[in-house]
Amino acid sequence: MTIWIIGIIVFGYLVGCLHGSTVAQWFSGVNLKESGVKNAGASNATIVLGKRFGALVAIIDIGKGIFAILAVRFIAERVGFSVESLTALLFLVGVAVVFGHNFPFHMKFNGGKGTATIIGVLFALDWRFGLAGLVLFIIVALLTDILVYGVLMLYGTFLAAAIWMVGVWPIVIAVLLFVMAIWKHSENIQRIRNGTEPRIRAVFKKK
Repeated sequence: MTIWIIGIIVFGYLVGCLHGSTVAQWFSGVNLKESGVKNAGASNATIVLGKRFGALVAIIDIGKGIFAILAVRFIAERVGFSVESLTALLFLVGVAVVFGHNFPFHMKFNGGKGTATIIGVLFALDWRFGLAGLVLFIIVALLTDILVYGVLMLYGTFLAAAIWMVGVWPIVIAVLLFVMAIWKHSENIQRIRNGTEPRIRAVFKKK
């Protein structure tokens, strides 16, 4: 089991390191880590490059979350793990791929914030939680006009999914991811306090 855990962590991390922002840079020539709010995620791509590049980055980053979960599920189900062990492994790879997105080795361990990737992870774990998380994300973000509030709903949904499913390890993993999300968004939280956080309506006025 130890070999499986190590292998899944490494696999998830490497998948997470495949960044949509890198693809956007190939096409646009713009390094998102040096522009806008200096974040390698879909929200900053939208702020700096517009909605089309934001969508491109989001699709890639959501896709890698889906791929990581489905790949591990496909292999682990054929090995014959118990439901509890399988669930723990799926949550583990989910966290690993978000961690890879947030701390990619090729960006000096300073990448995105995992929003699009956690959406993909949620949908691949259970489409019902994915849908619930996405709806909460959109509603809360639009009502507050601040993206980070919606993002925290995604991580809250991930925690709810862990509580709903079998075993204690998914809960532990989800709590750790939630703490990491708050820490990763500490700059956003500070900008909210200062009144300088970009508003969603302003961002989507860009072409």
